[in-house]
Amino acid sequence: MFAPTYLDHNATTPLDPRVREAMLPYLDARFGNPSSRHEYGRQARAAVDRAREQVAAAVGAHPTEVVFTSGGSEANNLFIKGAAAQMKPGLIVVGASEHPCVREPARQLERSGWRRETAPIDASGRIRADAFAELMKQSPRLVSVMAANNETGVLQEIDRLAAEARAAGALFHTDAVQALGKMPISFRALSVSAMTMSSHKIHGPLGAGALVLDKRVELAPLVAGGGQERGLRSGTENVAAIVGFGAAAEIAVAELNEWTSRAARQRDALEASLLGLGARVFGAGAARLPNTAFFAFDHVDGETLVAKLDRAGFAVASGSACSSADPRPSATLLAMGVEDEVARGAIRVSLGRDTQDEALARFVKTLGETLQGLRTLSAVAV
Repeated sequence: MFAPTYLDHNATTPLDPRVREAMLPYLDARFGNPSSRHEYGRQARAAVDRAREQVAAAVGAHPTEVVFTSGGSEANNLFIKGAAAQMKPGLIVVGASEHPCVREPARQLERSGWRRETAPIDASGRIRADAFAELMKQSPRLVSVMAANNETGVLQEIDRLAAEARAAGALFHTDAVQALGKMPISFRALSVSAMTMSSHKIHGPLGAGALVLDKRVELAPLVAGGGQERGLRSGTENVAAIVGFGAAAEIAVAELNEWTSRAARQRDALEASLLGLGARVFGAGAARLPNTAFFAFDHVDGETLVAKLDRAGFAVASGSACSSADPRPSATLLAMGVEDEVARGAIRVSLGRDTQDEALARFVKTLGETLQGLRTLSAVAV
């Protein structure tokens, strides 16, 4: 049976067997509604409470600061729209490399009288300090900058940016979906107002995420109803998924150092090979996630290369999974000043816990052969 090599872990990760084991009772005998007052409900409530403690511990937060959601997109929308609903319209600042689930709700606020500005990034993908300082002089009400970019893996100086935003009187939010499980991260140390996380990026189930929220910050809920999740996210909790999220968060922290050390070694070796094939590696001059390589080859279309690699048995991405239906080149690369033609050729390889050295060696060999074939066809066509 054909079994492709999966190299797209920034899109999603396979469910850890230990996480599946933790979830199974809540898909079977322990099926209760956490809001019910009988034993079935009490079992479910205890499981949700335990998962809340695990998720909070993973980022150095208090359990009461964790609001469970259906995923990162909902958590980002909950903060941006929920915070804006509690304020008079003003300025919202978002980073130029934000995920669409931050960019779009920020854009939607303009319909309600908000003004939106983008904090530019430099050629390495980092927020430009001078431009950010100028934006803070305009007294924004809300600021959102992601901790780690999903395409390039580039890390932002969240603690410094949050301090500047706080001094300007703004609430500061960070999308830490890609950072969790790939680097140490502390809600308390970063001193942010809110932080977004997602389960399926750390070998947990799809359909579970969280907004870690400073209890001093007031939000209007996106979903009103029975008052679950401190009244910020009504609806019966997805107990099994939340339990899986908690287990995945605990495992991710316990195995962080071992895995990230191996991933960094593999990533560096991979990029050395890519450079040998003539690749341009994006964000290479900045601090990055240890598992992410984003690169392109001159005069090679990214979608074509991804399709050929897929047929050869390697699952990689041409950018963000959430933007795969969008034919336009990466907004992050364009903001970094990358030429349109080069940006269209961008390929992302993101490593996981089970990625083997041998698989990466086979990938590089296949990539080289595929590139040679594409270039030969181009030469014949000319």
